[in-house]
Amino acid sequence: MTNAVTRGAVALVIFGSLCTLAVLFAPPSGEDPQAAMWYSVIPPVLAIVLAFLTRHVLLSLGIAILTGGLLTAIPQAPVDVAAWFEGFKTAGIYMTDTVTNKTNLQILAFIPPIFVMIEVLIASGGFRGIIVWLLKWVKGRKSAQAATALMGILCFIDDYTNAIVVGSMMQPITDRFRVSREKLAFLVDATSAPIAGLAVVSTWIAYEVGLLRQIGEKLDIGKSGYSMFFDALSFRFYCLLMIVFVFVHILMGRDFGPMKEAEERAGTREPPEEDGIQNTQACPERSQRDTRQNSKHASGRALNALVPLAGLLLFHGTGLWFDGTSKLKDDMIRWQTQSLTTIAENMPPKPVDLETLSPGSWIYWREVIGHAENSPLVLACAALFGLTLALLFSQMFGSLRLRVIFGCFKRGVRRAMIPFVILIFAWSLKNCCDDLRTGEFLTTILAGRVPPYLFPPILFLVASLTSFATGTSYGTMAILIPTAIPIAFAIDDGYGLTTMISLGAVLDGAIFGDHCSPISDTTIMSSIASSCDLIEHVRTQLPYSLFVAGLALLCAYVPSALGLAPRYSLLLATAVMLCFFVAMSRLKKA
Repeated sequence: MTNAVTRGAVALVIFGSLCTLAVLFAPPSGEDPQAAMWYSVIPPVLAIVLAFLTRHVLLSLGIAILTGGLLTAIPQAPVDVAAWFEGFKTAGIYMTDTVTNKTNLQILAFIPPIFVMIEVLIASGGFRGIIVWLLKWVKGRKSAQAATALMGILCFIDDYTNAIVVGSMMQPITDRFRVSREKLAFLVDATSAPIAGLAVVSTWIAYEVGLLRQIGEKLDIGKSGYSMFFDALSFRFYCLLMIVFVFVHILMGRDFGPMKEAEERAGTREPPEEDGIQNTQACPERSQRDTRQNSKHASGRALNALVPLAGLLLFHGTGLWFDGTSKLKDDMIRWQTQSLTTIAENMPPKPVDLETLSPGSWIYWREVIGHAENSPLVLACAALFGLTLALLFSQMFGSLRLRVIFGCFKRGVRRAMIPFVILIFAWSLKNCCDDLRTGEFLTTILAGRVPPYLFPPILFLVASLTSFATGTSYGTMAILIPTAIPIAFAIDDGYGLTTMISLGAVLDGAIFGDHCSPISDTTIMSSIASSCDLIEHVRTQLPYSLFVAGLALLCAYVPSALGLAPRYSLLLATAVMLCFFVAMSRLKKA
């Protein structure tokens, strides 16, 4: 009872403080009736505070969406009954728009088949075969965590695929070596959005480059979107430092905050002994003997998982290739047709000519995958293809009975319903934030209040706050790149250092929220795939994310804005990180 009252009091203070700050820093109301108002921050703040307070994510999101709908009508006519009805109707429209959006439906279509496929891979012994194979190299907690991080980096092409595949595959191994589910969810989450956002060949690249191309044309910078992306790449300090942090903290074996408590709890419980896999820590000799005895059978079972997973990734990559090449060829045909009737001065930039690129170069694949327009649909089809392969191989090498397969479908669909519904609610809240113009409000409260040399660091903070509050990196990028980059361009009096740092700050701050916000779809998928409670996942990883964000801000963005080369800023932040872990090690020994 005392803990509940304390949590309630803290949540009330946080909520009240944030709303008060929003009122105090809100720009003065002008003549524009459509200007974003201070209360636009209430729905996302309410969702986050309630989620931490009640531990019920759906309830918190539902209340926030309903509140957002009411805020669209009630402030203008608080005593009008019709305004209240209009507010409830608007909240329903947010939900309706979410479930009728084509892209959202394609992403949702990916979830049930991927969870059913995972259940089939488990039932057919596919995951068991992979585990037996991996246990030859995984010798303890550190190597189990390192293997998880490496797999996360290898699955760089898409953050959704990364979260589902790596979390589900590595969970039995991390359980075996007493690694907490919270740590697994963090490793999965920390190598999904940050990796996909950095990768020059991924499903993110088209969106990022598209936004940069638009602002480049608007400001007449004279550079392509890809050129601007590479200019900003050196200043992606949060993503780069998060990858460094993952491996440094694994190597040093030091945890802090709630994660330390979770790891201590996991270290005291007995590891599971499922599917005949023995505890390698308790009896390594017995484990090696069992591995040799079952190696032939395990190899066959490993195919049950390896082939469907490889098929999923290959289908995904091939689908993106077909989609991207088709888009590039259509763009070239339209450009050539337009060139016949338009003078050269009025022609748009020439699109990428695939015939001039070698299919063996990474530039070719970067351009092709980056221009894919139907990546959610390709992802859904890839999941169905992977499920089909899983069923075929379960019959070829496992002969699963129809009753078992039916049970796999039942369990998979039941597990898929949790992220399925949460994503619908999270996207509906995003629609609410778009309607109330939450991101625009958070941007405008700092306009004209920031010195030029502090603009990129403050922009990183604004992007981080916006993405954490709204749970969307794409939305944050879409809001801040068109509104904040022109300010940086004006500060530079052209395309200079401040503009390039600001581009990196927006992209990285947006990914910060996507990485650790409780209403982010990537965070939700990482927790579900790792079988970790969502709020516990957010609670344990938030100190790590804030630590890395603090390093990026103080040791990288501020020095770089003052003129320090980005590589030296990155080295400075890494050195501070290493000193922190060394100090922790010495304090523990003392």
